[in-house]
Amino acid sequence: MKAAIAMTSGMLAAGTAAMLTAASPALAVTCADDAVQARGEPSRFELVAKAKARGNWRAHVRALPKFGPLYANWSISASPAYNCSQGQDGYACIAIARPCRE
Repeated sequence: MKAAIAMTSGMLAAGTAAMLTAASPALAVTCADDAVQARGEPSRFELVAKAKARGNWRAHVRALPKFGPLYANWSISASPAYNCSQGQDGYACIAIARPCRE
């Protein structure tokens, strides 16, 4: 009888933990309506040019009074894209995205 009660208690605890995990709300993301763009410095490599543009995009979003640091996360931005071109100085890219915050 004690074994049955212990087993029932354990199952109840496991079930409660599963329900609490499933009931946790997902993080809500709030995004700006308009996209922000920033140009990066030229580089011989397109990958580096994209990284420079992305860094400038983050700095630009952080500096904007209506956004600030909470919106400066490229990883959760909406519609992220690059516009890159190759010239005499190498690749130059513009990072374009709608800033979002969690």
